[in-house]
Amino acid sequence: MALSGMLLNGASFHGGCCRHHVLLSSLGPLLSNSKLYSSYRRPGAGPEKKPSWQNVDFSFKKAFDHLKTQLSLLRKETQDYLLGPGGHPFNQHLLEQTRVLWQFRSQEDLNKWVISSDEEIGGKSKVHIKLGRNNQAALLYGTLNTEVPRDGETQYSGYCSMRSRPAVGSFNRKKYYDWSNFNSLYLRVRGDGRPWMVNIYTDPYFSHQKDDLYSYFMFTRGGPYWEEIKIPFSKFFLSSRGRVQDNQHPIWLDKASRLTLGFTIGDKVDGPFQLEINFIGLLNDRAHREEFAYEAYDKNTPV
Repeated sequence: MALSGMLLNGASFHGGCCRHHVLLSSLGPLLSNSKLYSSYRRPGAGPEKKPSWQNVDFSFKKAFDHLKTQLSLLRKETQDYLLGPGGHPFNQHLLEQTRVLWQFRSQEDLNKWVISSDEEIGGKSKVHIKLGRNNQAALLYGTLNTEVPRDGETQYSGYCSMRSRPAVGSFNRKKYYDWSNFNSLYLRVRGDGRPWMVNIYTDPYFSHQKDDLYSYFMFTRGGPYWEEIKIPFSKFFLSSRGRVQDNQHPIWLDKASRLTLGFTIGDKVDGPFQLEINFIGLLNDRAHREEFAYEAYDKNTPV
């Protein structure tokens, strides 16, 4: 508990490469209630007959307000850059041992996260998120259902997840993170005894890496008491499309762009679940010396 108090007291508070993505992001405020981005379409369902451009509604007032907001963000980013890394003096950045990334005290904090379930592929799992008691935590709850959709293609079902929205800078520019000063992820949670998967997504450099993510397990004990969980970054393993990769390497914490965090439950047990999260932060545990927990294989071993 003392460590969580220190973490909160020391608190300091992710654009596309193609031209059409840049254009759409720039025109975002002009497009009111538009449907330019296609949603998931179930297997066998036909495309919409109405062209997407017919749903566009231009609003110049929203565009002007958006421009003012982006200019103010740009000014703040410039001030923080001139002050030092992350808007802090350089000596303070070097000595920083704890940092709060997310805490849940208002609806605005919840809006930084996105929830999803197998309903997107025709499943029957339900997931919801709301503020907990006294507005001091996020309560993620729902029901897991492993019944497979009868679409002739889906083979597995039964998952729910919560994922942070990628943070962006002014004018929808990529926002880069530098977590190299820290070696552990630190959370204060209260669960119901079910296991969760903690996922870290990074912005891929090559297109074939878009499904890569780093994962590790989080086991909750249940009961009325909060628990503080520390997960070293050296424990996270690389997987792609649900398969653990042979070629393992640590997370590049100093080159993380549009880095997001997620929690997934999929333990194949039907029934209700819930997870309360008080805060999510970073910790520099000086007693932890491990660089990487898994053996790295050399694919091109010299003969």
